Parts: sequence; C-alpha cells; structure tokens
Amino acid sequence: MLKRTIGRLNYESSVVMFGAASLGNVKQEEADASIAYALQHGVNHFDTAASYGDAELRMGPTISQVRGDIFLATKTGQRSKKEAKEEIYRSLERMKVDSVDLLQLHAVGSMEELDRCTEKGGALEAALEAKAEGIVKEIGITGHGHDAPKVHLEALHRFPFATVLLPLNYYMYSLPEYREAFDALMEEAGKQQVAVRVIKAIAKAPWAEGQERPYATWYEPFDQQQVIDACVHFVLSFPGICGFASAGDVHLFPKIVDAVERYGAMKDEEAERILSGISGYTSVFGAPTSIA
Repeated sequence: MLKRTIGRLNYESSVVMFGAASLGNVKQEEADASIAYALQHGVNHFDTAASYGDAELRMGPTISQVRGDIFLATKTGQRSKKEAKEEIYRSLERMKVDSVDLLQLHAVGSMEELDRCTEKGGALEAALEAKAEGIVKEIGITGHGHDAPKVHLEALHRFPFATVLLPLNYYMYSLPEYREAFDALMEEAGKQQVAVRVIKAIAKAPWAEGQERPYATWYEPFDQQQVIDACVHFVLSFPGICGFASAGDVHLFPKIVDAVERYGAMKDEEAERILSGISGYTSVFGAPTSIA
C-alpha cells in the first residue's frame, strides 16, 4: 500500500483513506468485513464523521481494538462551541476510543460557515479545548462545493489548521476558476505544511431524477475498474496530496483499493484519454458559483 506523509504531522498514511460514510447504513457484519478488508490491505487512515449515520457505532468494535495502529479522524458539523464539544465526546463514546488523531470542522464550504466556526463561541474553540484536554491531537477543516478551495485558503489565514479536506477530480480541476483556487490553496498548504486530502475522486455526476441507484453514494459514482484506475491516477498524480477518501459505498471500496495497489501502471496520457472521453461527466455540486 502506497503511503504519504500527512503534512507536518509526520504520520505515514495510506493514500486511500477509509471513508466511513460507507458504513452509515450497513449492518455490523458488513461493516466489520469492510474494515477488515481495509486493514488486510494496509489501509491505516480511517475518516468518519458524527453525521455519517451509524458509521461511528459500526467502527467501534474493530477500531477500538486496533486504535494504536491507525490514524483516526472524525468531524463535527456543529457550529457553536457547546454543541461541537458535546458532539466530540459523543463521537469518542460511539467509537469506544479515548482520543482521535484529527478532529475536523465539517462542511465548511462558504465564508459564512467559516465565520460561524471561527467566531467567539464557535466550534473552533471547542476543538482547541478538546486538543488541550488531549482527546483531539490535531485540528482540520473540510468543505464541499466549488467554493471550498477559496474558503479553505481563507481558513488557513485565520488559523493554522493541520489538514484540509475538499473535492478534487478530473472534471472539477478542468474548471478554470476551481483549478486556480485549488492551485492557490495547494501553494499555501505547501508553505504551512498543511496536509491536503481530497474527496469525490470517483464521482461522476448527480443522480438523475428517477435513475436507479445501485450504490449508497449521494451522487453517481464511477464503477468500471478502468475508469476508477484513471480517477485514482489523476488525484495521486498531485505530489502535494497526501490521500483521498474512498467513496461512500462498501461495494466500491475493493475496486478503489485495487486501483491504488496498481498505481503507477497507468500513464498520464492514458488517464487523460479515459477521463476526457467520458460522456455525462460533470460536477456533483451543480453549476459553479463565484464568491469574492
């Protein structure tokens, strides 16, 4: 399993992160099997959130037993200090652990959300308090949508977050404004040794109305191995990206791991040919909007 260093944390992480959103609505046996598969294939980075249904509960039985061998990250979507602190404690209880390696302020994709998190009495204060108590080792930030790179760049000017987590795939990077904003974030992250981690690597498009949905993801994912290989090749071709989260469906996880294990076998030109020729490939976040 390919590993990269998580920014200034100096932790050697598997480049594929187990995206525990996939466990939100599965039975315990299925969750156990998926986590076991991850561990058997050298995945040591597990990323979950309080808002991922029963994911933290499903993780608890296994994660608590291998806690010392993995990097464990969760998220709070609360915006006030009081509610965020309560959610952090609840996450620890649900996962049966004493601490997490990373606590992320979740879904901060607009300047308004960033303001709410960083204002007096906001969620950032809860994260700092939890870090002082030793139950949170580092603090990160996540965001969805086309404005995430700009918002996270501003976030890094306000506070030295250890990590950022935001969307990246071939289509989104082809959008000039997104590409410019993402590159600017990458440059600043490099200066601060902030770990850049990405999501939506194999996202194809929003589900069409009435479309059959064979996967638990909220968007239509790619499921053909060759296309997944190209998607994984694309995001890992950025040397400044330390990892990407797997899609939110346990049935896609083995294909993603397979693509990572063969990373390097595909050439840039082949990945470009595959991804540029896909019909219906678009942003899962709809049409981009612009922020100041």
